[in-house]
Amino acid sequence: MAQTFNVLRLSGDGVGPEVVAEACAVLEAAGAKADVTFEFSDGLIGGSAIDAHGKPLSDEDLQQAKDADAIFLGAVGGPKWDHLPKETRPEAGLLGLRKELGLFANLRPVKVFDALASASPLKDDIVRGADLMVVRELTGGLYFGQPSKRTQDETGRSAVDTLPYHESEIERIVELAFKLARQRRNKVTSVDKANVLNSSGLWREIATEVAAKYDDVEFEHALVDSCAMSLISRPTSFDVMVMENLFGDILSDEAAVLAGSLGMLPSASLNGKPPTRPGTEAPLFGMYEPVHGSAPDIAGQGKANPVGAILSASMMLRFSFGLRELSDVIDRAVGDTLDAGIRTGDIALAGTPPVSTVELGAAIRERI
Repeated sequence: MAQTFNVLRLSGDGVGPEVVAEACAVLEAAGAKADVTFEFSDGLIGGSAIDAHGKPLSDEDLQQAKDADAIFLGAVGGPKWDHLPKETRPEAGLLGLRKELGLFANLRPVKVFDALASASPLKDDIVRGADLMVVRELTGGLYFGQPSKRTQDETGRSAVDTLPYHESEIERIVELAFKLARQRRNKVTSVDKANVLNSSGLWREIATEVAAKYDDVEFEHALVDSCAMSLISRPTSFDVMVMENLFGDILSDEAAVLAGSLGMLPSASLNGKPPTRPGTEAPLFGMYEPVHGSAPDIAGQGKANPVGAILSASMMLRFSFGLRELSDVIDRAVGDTLDAGIRTGDIALAGTPPVSTVELGAAIRERI
């Protein structure tokens, strides 16, 4: 049965348009094998939106996002807009989009492909076989808590940020982590700083209550500081890791070292609600984006690694469109391409000429 899905592209800034183009081409190649069609519309976010509209996300593009079946994002930001106030910088558009769409769960899988174990700065025997999922709470905590401000008086400058969490916010993200663990290797690690922070004390309490409902899933608590060390020293011991916003931001970027490059890592931001479009069997609405930033220093040079974006497209098939088999097809094509030694400069083998962004995308499509 033919299926059509409407995808809003927010290609963003820097290398965003380059990697999004390759990911969408891979989506179309995979869809052609299964009678699946993708209808793409385009909007602006971040610096490109500031240049066009004077703000990092227009009302029109926000409405487009709400009407789409899923959103595909490139990257936002760059030094061109760093002088702007915090509330009008490119990143404000991304934070606003997450908040408006209720995208409370950020999934960042980190898988070390066997062919790339030597690309990591860590020893092969440490990273080989690592395959974990960081589940980050995305709409609470320090990034959204109030008050958040800077002040100055006769004694000097000061600043305050607030880290609030309600039990309902903690419960829903931990529940999702356990459900994902049941689809993987049945282990959840909840990360906190419960020995110091009240918010973490509540997090640990709620996580323990949720865990009691999943007696088939192994469960453990970990303090964020010791967990940061364990993530590097024994990464294969983790399966699903769930944590609050700030910890998730930091540890998921740390985990990138396992895969050898930020350019390898995909992500999904989900709101836990099924799309409203009739006939769609997809379980979750979401926004999909590579973990890497806009990398303006290499924009337009064909050096960007599109794998993170392509694997993000694969996650969209899996989580928002219910096309797990097609997602597996893309994942295998990526693995086969890497096994063949075809790589961009950030993961290229010593003595092997790197290929361009477009060439790597084409090589992956050939293997679908």
